Amino acid sequence: MDHFGYRQDHLFAEDVSLATIADNVGTPCYVYSRATLERHYRAFDEPFGEYPRHVCYAVKANGNLAVLQVLQRLGAGFDIVSGGELDRVLAAGGAAGDVVFSGVGKSIGEIEQALQAGVRSLSIESEAELERVDAIARTLGKKAPVAFRINPDVDPGTHPYIATGLRENKFGVPASDALRLYQRAVAMDSINITGIACHIGSQLTQLDPFCDALERVLDLVDILSDNGIVLQHLDLGGGVGICYADENPPAPAEYTQAMLKILRRRGCHLSVTLEPGRAIAGNAGILLTRVEYIKPGPAGDFLIVDAAMNDLLRPALYQAWHEVVAVSRGGTSPVRDCDIVGPVCESGDFIARGRRLAAVQGDLLAVRSAGAYGFVMSSNYNARPRPAEVMVDGAAYHVVRERETSASLSAQEKLLP
Repeated sequence: MDHFGYRQDHLFAEDVSLATIADNVGTPCYVYSRATLERHYRAFDEPFGEYPRHVCYAVKANGNLAVLQVLQRLGAGFDIVSGGELDRVLAAGGAAGDVVFSGVGKSIGEIEQALQAGVRSLSIESEAELERVDAIARTLGKKAPVAFRINPDVDPGTHPYIATGLRENKFGVPASDALRLYQRAVAMDSINITGIACHIGSQLTQLDPFCDALERVLDLVDILSDNGIVLQHLDLGGGVGICYADENPPAPAEYTQAMLKILRRRGCHLSVTLEPGRAIAGNAGILLTRVEYIKPGPAGDFLIVDAAMNDLLRPALYQAWHEVVAVSRGGTSPVRDCDIVGPVCESGDFIARGRRLAAVQGDLLAVRSAGAYGFVMSSNYNARPRPAEVMVDGAAYHVVRERETSASLSAQEKLLP
């Protein structure tokens, strides 16, 4: 459930009209709902009851400081994949001790930064990374908290670009290498084994892949225990999907209960870490855009809007589907068969294809489910300034990132003498 809805044929975010935001802030712009972010975080946290858990929001989904601040105030931890994301968490008031650092390519500088800050855990994704972390921790005189990320070779049934748990993916270490790597890590004086991790992909709409992966990881937990290696936490990753069109992903409570059922049946009492990102932020945001021109095409009209692939990359990159709706409906605008496209000089620059929409030049449109992997994947292609970001909080709204300007884009550049 989200807090975007129509009132007398005008679309609102909580108690604020989106037309009002467009008039005052301009378009394109991203609009987030604080109430929706809070609702979605609690949907993951509360079903655990008294079971020990750590819900770590995946910063890569949406790293706006205000978004992170809202979740930090609820008690969230954070899953990061770069030193820059660690900086953002700390700037938003988060604690390094609530951070899990994932990712296959951590640099020397990022590992030093993480250990100096005191992150909760580093997810180790290769033997070479283990060696690097050990060497850096030894130089710093620290003991690095680590958990190996296991690749369980489970097909998540999602887009190949966001599948991470198959043998051919770059992520994690093979399950067949796990015991040897844990035994090697235990022998390192500067390594502290804290847990085991697994993440098989994003936008999963079925429970079976999650359950299969958990069973395989628990088999490894048993093997490690039999060999005297005792763990403290089990990181189940994220990946629960959202509804963009007609998908029917498991509700967070359904997912949580399925995981707890397996853990209890297997007699596992390890603290659980979850890393939801899209499922918290995705439907908590929309991209607001205005129709610049309507141009006849061979099979319908082109609605040329002021948002483009540099603002929302998912349709061009993944052929992703986003619902697009009129901000004001019920008027006399004709219904059109149309493609909604942007002004970027690429044929792949589209927001949506094959839609039926009532719109005329100057109308406002809302691209739904854009709160995750929207602004964070944006760019300045075609020298286009990135859009503003707005957070709605009840009857108030706040610009939480100013719109870029052409001057700001070139501020770091220098002409030759």
